[in-house]
Amino acid sequence: MSEEKSKEALAQERLDARAAKDFAKADLLRDQIAALGFEVIDVAGGFEFREKERFPTYASTRDIKALKINGDIAITMIIDGFTADAAETVRTIKAHTDTPIIALVSGDPAELVEEIDLQFQVISITENFGWGENANALLKNISSKYLVIMDPSTRFTGDAISLVVAELSKGEFSAAGWHGGLVNTEDEWRSVDDKGAGEVDVIFSYFLAVNIADAINAGGFNNRAIYYRNADIEFSLRLRQSNGRLLQMELPLEQARHHGYYDTDEEFREIQSKKNYDRILERFRGKSAILSPRR
Repeated sequence: MSEEKSKEALAQERLDARAAKDFAKADLLRDQIAALGFEVIDVAGGFEFREKERFPTYASTRDIKALKINGDIAITMIIDGFTADAAETVRTIKAHTDTPIIALVSGDPAELVEEIDLQFQVISITENFGWGENANALLKNISSKYLVIMDPSTRFTGDAISLVVAELSKGEFSAAGWHGGLVNTEDEWRSVDDKGAGEVDVIFSYFLAVNIADAINAGGFNNRAIYYRNADIEFSLRLRQSNGRLLQMELPLEQARHHGYYDTDEEFREIQSKKNYDRILERFRGKSAILSPRR
């Protein structure tokens, strides 16, 4: 069936639903038509179509409007380039879960536009204030109870979402994720040791699922974190300082090429990473009471 016939069929179903006063179904069909890039207009005797933007564009994250999510959890990605790889990641997510996905993209979404549907939406920003502000905008504007912030290089090989929701819903942990570890106190907090699954001090943003209320209560991410690296460590320690607990899990995920690290300008990467870690050392070093039990 062609796209033209598809939207015609959807519009006729919507018209029939409205006639039957099934407005919930009509709204759903309207959204399906919108995902194809069209707005359906009711006219005498039928309907017409008007092309619409496939995704909203804002000057900055500060202009983003509240996003209504159906369900308890949403998946988000912060994307700055390498959109073809990000599109492949979106496809792996869709293959294993129907959880809503939101991509916050700096500039042109390019290949990601082809993946837009009822499950996946794109938000484009033209002025990028940095990773910390982007992550906070997602925390503050998404209506779900839980939020996954994940790197576009992390690919699904199974349903990771059901596993983290099952843990977070118990109420024992504020965050759960794939990779993390314990702060190494013997080298004065300058590294994190991966101890495998269990309670940890730090969860990395390769795949970080959080209780939004707990994350906001802890102050969210540091807006001064222009670059992602170590910003997730600072956020993790903020959570622990506010009495949140973090769980590292075995999850059906795999790592593709991490462009955000390997293909970022080396000087920029090291300078911004050091700035982020210096803030961690200044604020948290020596505060062993906030750390999880050693193992």
